[in-house]
Amino acid sequence: MMNNLALARSAYGNAEAPIRTDRSIEYQAFANVTCAMSSLQNGAPTDFPKLVEALHKNRELWSILGEDVASDDNQLPTQLRAQIFSLFRFVDKYTPDVLKGDAEVAPLIEINTTIMRGLRSEGGS
Repeated sequence: MMNNLALARSAYGNAEAPIRTDRSIEYQAFANVTCAMSSLQNGAPTDFPKLVEALHKNRELWSILGEDVASDDNQLPTQLRAQIFSLFRFVDKYTPDVLKGDAEVAPLIEINTTIMRGLRSEGGS
């Protein structure tokens, strides 16, 4: 028979698990797509489907972020919102060039890494 503490743990999970904040969730999303792009950065042509998938996920992430910072409800400072929106526009316009083989994926990885540093440095995660 389970005691009350064991029942609580099974019902609510481990109380020692870290609490996920919005910033840590954003960081993890960027980490996931950045890792996927990095692992394929100098990949063979047979990795092209995986590169397409990674770039698509990155573009989706940036689309969500761009939509969020364009919203009147966004609480970030106006200048920061404009800078993030500008990065979204760059990612949106640059990604097709990577897919065509006319550009490298490195700038996208660098942008994401910079965003991740910002999320980390401001207490995110």
